Amino acid sequence: MNAQFKKGVLELCVLVLTANRDRYGYELVASISEKFQISEGSVYPLLRRLTQEGMFTTYLAESQEGPPRKYYQLTERGRMYMNDLILEWHVFSRGVNRIIEEGLGYDEA
Repeated sequence: MNAQFKKGVLELCVLVLTANRDRYGYELVASISEKFQISEGSVYPLLRRLTQEGMFTTYLAESQEGPPRKYYQLTERGRMYMNDLILEWHVFSRGVNRIIEEGLGYDEA
C-alpha cells in the first residue's frame, strides 16, 4: 500500500483501536499490521504526539512477558477527535469511491 495512504489513516486507526480498551504500543502495531504493513517506528512518534495533544493518558502496567508496558488510554478529548475523524473519513472515502466509479464508468450501468 502507498506510504502516503497509510500515513493519512494511521492516526485514525490508532484512535479507533483504543476506543474500547487501553492498548500498548506494540499491540497497536501488531493489530494494524494484520490489515496492512506498517513500521513500528511510525506508531510511537504518533502516540507521543497524540499524548502531548491530550488525546491519550498513559500508565504503566506489569507484564508477564517482560518489563512493564506503557498503556494508552483515550481521553474524552481524544474520543471527540476520533469521532470527528471518523466523520471526515466517511465523507472522504465516499467521495473517492464516487470518483473511482465515475472514472471507470461503473455508474453508467
